[in-house]
Amino acid sequence: MNDFAQPAPVLHTFKLTLAYDGTEFSGWQVQPGERTVQGELQSALGRITGESPLPQGSGRTDAGVHALAQVASFALRVPIPPSNLQRALNGTLPPAIRVLDARIMPATFHARHSAVAKTYEYRIFRAALCPPFLARYVYPCRWPMDIDALPRAARCFEGEHDFLSFAATDPDLTSRKAASSPDPTGIWGLPSAPQPLAIRTVYSSTWEQRQTDSGELLVYRVRGNGFLHHMVRNLVGTMLEVGRNRIQPEDIHAILAVRSRSVAGPTAPARGLFLQSVEYEADGESN
Repeated sequence: MNDFAQPAPVLHTFKLTLAYDGTEFSGWQVQPGERTVQGELQSALGRITGESPLPQGSGRTDAGVHALAQVASFALRVPIPPSNLQRALNGTLPPAIRVLDARIMPATFHARHSAVAKTYEYRIFRAALCPPFLARYVYPCRWPMDIDALPRAARCFEGEHDFLSFAATDPDLTSRKAASSPDPTGIWGLPSAPQPLAIRTVYSSTWEQRQTDSGELLVYRVRGNGFLHHMVRNLVGTMLEVGRNRIQPEDIHAILAVRSRSVAGPTAPARGLFLQSVEYEADGESN
């Protein structure tokens, strides 16, 4: 009998920065019978290291949403240098997923819980004909648009607000039970009390016009401390209604106050949305 206890295996916390084309994936999160980015990464780690940790992402991008710099974290026992892991993953993962950076972090690092800010970008193509090589990455809008109204609407989202009107559903059952119904006399009735689970702070909300060889590109960029499910796509869909003069920029404040998804605009398609960067205090970096 061995009188000496074996030392516990050392766990190394890894941080990966990933870029991916979300077109052929059912989003980030593992789902039974579906091809997902998280599932592909977990499978690749298993083939390379013999371990299969479930990588935790900074956020759960939806089906068809892309990432320029998604962040994932997980722990491994195998002592593999980060550069070797990056090279091995890029040789194993499908071409639609690339590992841009790999590094070892303190054990307390978590891709989602340690994040302090995220930036999303939404791209809209403005021309009569959308080139086929752009179609997977933009939302083509051919109708007349009041471009000058978009920045005025975007500024209304800056600051701390209850964004329940721009969530796909109530954040969870607790919020759903606590939230009271909108005033039945009209959509601009008195709001009920904000629910903490839907409160987010938007640090910046801007539109930019870019000229390309194929046509004009409208780019919406929003940076905040967190986002609800479908929130960015619902913000964009509502602002496009402003651009079509169906909603006035000043109505945004009332839509926020009512806290009902039914009063905001439609959900913009997933293909135009990119997770652009994630910021962390722990390493002083933006990825």
